[in-house]
Amino acid sequence: MSFGDIVYIVAIIVFVFITFGIVKNYYKSKFDDEGRRIDMSDDTKEKD
Repeated sequence: MSFGDIVYIVAIIVFVFITFGIVKNYYKSKFDDEGRRIDMSDDTKEKD
């Protein structure tokens, strides 16, 4: 394998890990610890 092939493979691996981290953080910010959506929660329960 040439040097360019190795750089290409490393770039793909880095891209996959960065993409996975972005998606994981996106969904972590949308859901609470119990798996409920934060932005779709019913706020009337907290007001009672």
